[in-house]
Amino acid sequence: MPDAIMPDAAFLASLLTELRLPSIARNWRRIAEAADRDGWPAQKTIAALLEIEVAERASRRIQRHRDQPEAPAGKTFASFDFDAAPGVRKQHLLALGAGGDWIRNGDNLLLFGKSGTGKSHAMAAICHALIDAGRRVLFTRTIDLVQRLQTARRDLSLIGALDKLDKFDLIVLDDLSYGRKDQAETSVLFELIAHRYERHSIAITANQAFSAWATVFPDAAMTAAAVDRLVHHATIIEMNGESYRERSAARRAEREETPTLP
Repeated sequence: MPDAIMPDAAFLASLLTELRLPSIARNWRRIAEAADRDGWPAQKTIAALLEIEVAERASRRIQRHRDQPEAPAGKTFASFDFDAAPGVRKQHLLALGAGGDWIRNGDNLLLFGKSGTGKSHAMAAICHALIDAGRRVLFTRTIDLVQRLQTARRDLSLIGALDKLDKFDLIVLDDLSYGRKDQAETSVLFELIAHRYERHSIAITANQAFSAWATVFPDAAMTAAAVDRLVHHATIIEMNGESYRERSAARRAEREETPTLP
């Protein structure tokens, strides 16, 4: 192309800024030089630039999700003690973290076990893996989300609040059965579960099995309806090993009791 009609670099940069293509803006000179040197056809040159833009957008999106407080920091598969979680298959948890059909189909994930057995850590590790795979995840204490939804109901904006939560592929309700729920709390929980049913995934951690939820939720009929929707299309995992905290306390006590050799 004659220099007289060669696009001005500053003009090209302004166009790329206007089109919000920062990765192409950073890389077009390098790609253009390679294309000129090696005689690339226009189609290959355009494809190379677009591949860079798509890849970097995906990377930025994943990093943005990592930076948001959507899952507890540091609670990953790398730091999870699989040996201390009998009955939990490592490959099963890793497969859940990869996403796949269960997320695409809006299936649920339910982790039960007594306090301290690693339920929240395992769920957080699954969430971090899903985020790395490009999924959008919200990890929240049940009581925190319930309070948000109750506020939305008082403001007559509950449907809008539930619709906004649809942007998340997975919502994790941590400690769902911790503490007794009143009628209003049970109601908004049911609204959330019913809204996402067979559309988007919900995961819960709970220290009490469904059979004991009558002591947590006052409305038996609504609780039964919520459980029915949670269990349908769900993976259920029981984690009933020794408490991490009890085991750590026992090790500390053992070290303190062990006499130091002179």
